Amino acid sequence: MSADIIDTALNEHQAVITRLQAFTPVIRQIADRIRLCLNQGGKLLLMGNGGSAADSQHIAAEFVGRFRRERRGLPAIALTTDTSILTSIGNDYGYEHIFARQIDALCEAKDVVVGITTSGNSPSVIKAIQLAREMGACTIGFSGESGGRLAEVSELTLKVPSANTARIQEGHILVGHILCELLDDLQRR
Repeated sequence: MSADIIDTALNEHQAVITRLQAFTPVIRQIADRIRLCLNQGGKLLLMGNGGSAADSQHIAAEFVGRFRRERRGLPAIALTTDTSILTSIGNDYGYEHIFARQIDALCEAKDVVVGITTSGNSPSVIKAIQLAREMGACTIGFSGESGGRLAEVSELTLKVPSANTARIQEGHILVGHILCELLDDLQRR
């Protein structure tokens, strides 16, 4: 029985990753937008809930630290990490505002805002992406195959071709790593 679970998970993962190759043009567009943003002195702002919060933090850490080669740190912030901000906004304004309020405080038109939600329908992410877009920032969504509402409000959306949350998250972090590698040569001014 456990062998069946393992085989199924590995086979599903491989199938999703193989189908993800069709999204190479979108991944390149996302990398180009982030490169332009960082070259113009902007920053990367990332957000998501649950596992997507962890992915936001993971990707931000790769940009600020390093990925495969030594370079200066690149400005990236996961909006998921400050518990005082998250809990005060959640308490005072409602949970759906936890990221939008931070976008209001931190985002500039030259920035790139990445919203990660496997369903594409997380209210806190949607609200923040909508505000970032109104502010003139580039908005990027990472979602599952349906895209959800996120695909409607983001400038660019990576739709991992799966409806399985675990497989979607695996695709998100793979693309996050690909973006880090594509941008590892960037030298911040």
